[in-house]
Amino acid sequence: MSGQETVIQSLVDGGKASAGPPLGPALGPTGVNVYQIIQAINEKTKDYAGLKVPVTITINTDDKSFSIEVGTPPTSALLMKELEIEKGSGTTGTEVIGNLNLSQIIQVAKIKQDKLLANSLKAAAKEVLGTAITLGVNVEDKHPKEIQKEIDEGVHDSLFTD
Repeated sequence: MSGQETVIQSLVDGGKASAGPPLGPALGPTGVNVYQIIQAINEKTKDYAGLKVPVTITINTDDKSFSIEVGTPPTSALLMKELEIEKGSGTTGTEVIGNLNLSQIIQVAKIKQDKLLANSLKAAAKEVLGTAITLGVNVEDKHPKEIQKEIDEGVHDSLFTD
């Protein structure tokens, strides 16, 4: 894009963005077709239904062209979606709010891998397990730290093949 650009970043409900706040008031002054942008965002985020998804909208204010970049939802949101819950434990370390299996953790790790610091799927899974600890989520009916140790020991190597 050439010309003046306006960049708008927002967190939207996957597949359910609307012309109301926060997008409508941010897009309105740019003179673009708000409805067209909302439709494009909803199409790009429909696979994240039920999750908050970060989006970045870049608008060329000269010719009104735009591009939309969709980020991935936070790891905690992906874990809560797997558990079908709205929020994590209010008392981390004492209250367990759910239990996932390791393949669900690996699935979330694959979604987030390019955004994590991890250089392997095992390391990414261990990062996701760290988030599970803060949410109060057990994995395979064990504390996530036990699963992290088992991953280090190679107990679950068969699950980490692509």
